[in-house]
Amino acid sequence: MMMGSIQSVCLMLLIFMISCSSYIATPVHNAPHDDLLPNGNFEEGPKPSTLKKRVIVGKYSLPKWVKKGLVQYVSGGPQPGGFYFMVPRGHHAIRLGNHASISQFLIVKKGSFYSLTFSATKTCVEDEVLRISAGKETTDLPIKTLYSSNGGDTYAWAFKATTDVVKVTFYNPNIQDDPTCGPLLDAIAIKEMLPLPKPIGNIVKNGDFEIGPHVFNEFSTGVLLPVHSLDIISPLPGWIIESLKPVKYIDSDHFFVPSGKAAVELVGGRESAIAQIIRTIPNQIYLLTFTIGDAENGCHGSMVVQAFAAMDNVKVHHTSDGSGDFAHASLRFKATSHRTRLTFWSAHYHNNIEDFGHMCGPVLDDVRVVPLH
Repeated sequence: MMMGSIQSVCLMLLIFMISCSSYIATPVHNAPHDDLLPNGNFEEGPKPSTLKKRVIVGKYSLPKWVKKGLVQYVSGGPQPGGFYFMVPRGHHAIRLGNHASISQFLIVKKGSFYSLTFSATKTCVEDEVLRISAGKETTDLPIKTLYSSNGGDTYAWAFKATTDVVKVTFYNPNIQDDPTCGPLLDAIAIKEMLPLPKPIGNIVKNGDFEIGPHVFNEFSTGVLLPVHSLDIISPLPGWIIESLKPVKYIDSDHFFVPSGKAAVELVGGRESAIAQIIRTIPNQIYLLTFTIGDAENGCHGSMVVQAFAAMDNVKVHHTSDGSGDFAHASLRFKATSHRTRLTFWSAHYHNNIEDFGHMCGPVLDDVRVVPLH
């Protein structure tokens, strides 16, 4: 009891010190369950006196954030030098220059899992990198490929809270000849990832993809899930993204989904694969079933999804006219061990028929595995 009381007092003292500290721009905020971070869309801008053209002057000048290095406050539209920055979710965004960062403290639940959803777009010819950290966890997100031509590329990353207060940071580790070059950050949201329910009548966890990262309500091009084969935590619980390109998490409010509220779009051909390791009994025969289709997003043509389970695989063909059609598929396989990897990928690359700068692909949904007796 004495130890618990001491820990509680220490925690309250820590929160008080952080909230009063001159090293942050604002007091600590309760992390929302599924919403934007405080000023996560950057629509609350710096005072004019703290702006030198677009460059933010002063560590605490961006409301609710702490900034370091060359950070620009950008309005969407034409830019000096002939650039054009699209900011589809509101009017303003943040551009991180060489070795620049923004950060914010959040109160979270120790031991819980969270995902961050954020809009990030490259602004220069060179490949760019965005380093995201929360507490002790860090990842580098390469921003090389543009998956949409409207500035809506959105990513998700997950972490486990090891303390009751975490510092969330977005940092540009690159150094380029133009010191202002770097990722353009727009909306940033956080979602607490609740534990997965125990599957009933299905060995696959989250096979309907209903549990996933935050999806923006007003404007969504889907949420790109980057490769995290080395990460323990996934923004799509139960699943591993184990390829060179991300897959896209889509919702029924903005796309066609075969069933339920969410599905996965395989947007990178064989370079974007999604997998899960399930528990099986050696020599037992299982039936894998799943649904493929198109997201009603202008993705036309012949689609092929290849599924792998143990030593077996199947290629499923689907001809899309972009109208939101779908088909069911199945695969019988024999388990060879106590763990069986399920893997899905798209055999081809696809683009929107009216916008070749918008990558797309077949939709995967309703993945189920049951034993056959």
